[in-house]
Amino acid sequence: MTQHLSIDQMRDIAVAALEDVKGEDILVLDTTKLTSMFECMIVATGNSNRQAKALANNVREKLKEAGAEILGMEGDVSGEWVLLDVGALIVHVMLPAVRDYYNIEQLWGGQKPTFNPTRPWEAAIQSHDDPV
Repeated sequence: MTQHLSIDQMRDIAVAALEDVKGEDILVLDTTKLTSMFECMIVATGNSNRQAKALANNVREKLKEAGAEILGMEGDVSGEWVLLDVGALIVHVMLPAVRDYYNIEQLWGGQKPTFNPTRPWEAAIQSHDDPV
């Protein structure tokens, strides 16, 4: 049974699921001013293919348990870059080298993120008032 979850609820569930499996450098971007395709993007790092897959699978399972509809998941075979599509929320889990190479934070956020070691995702929530 699918129930409606707010974007804030989905974001919080996804971030908690990433933290549960020790995801690193979790960054949450508000993309409402940048695109109509989705409202929020989360980017996280996994230190191995196995961890990246486990991170994405945990997010998928926790969101499904809460009643979210998972629209798709790509990259879970290799685990280098796993993309989870939940409609208004997109989650990217990448290996460090892949994340550094593609630097999607800069593409969507306009700047290279600075990570806060205590609760990096909270400090890194960025809202964009000016279109890129």
